[in-house]
Amino acid sequence: MPNIFAQLPTDLSEEVFEDIVRSNEFRIERIVSHGQSSPAHGWYDQEQSEWVIVLKGAAELQFDDGRAVRLAVGDYINIPAHSRHKVSWTSADEPTVWLAVFYR
Repeated sequence: MPNIFAQLPTDLSEEVFEDIVRSNEFRIERIVSHGQSSPAHGWYDQEQSEWVIVLKGAAELQFDDGRAVRLAVGDYINIPAHSRHKVSWTSADEPTVWLAVFYR
């Protein structure tokens, strides 16, 4: 039986993005971070909306309107398409496991 916490990557020098389910209508992705953040320049500006939940660890998202949203275990957020955002930090003490659902 598949498990979201099974086979976590051992090399977390960079974030790891893995599709769990992918179709023309939506995509479900597991993201594993360990102390990473988005590059200082540039923002995510996605064609699809994104619903994301933190399953383990912690993180903070920053939006281009100045808003910052801290996410702990169980916290989730819906990010509408073209809402410019970036990851300002993820936990360096343990891996942060995200589940992201991209949809139109």
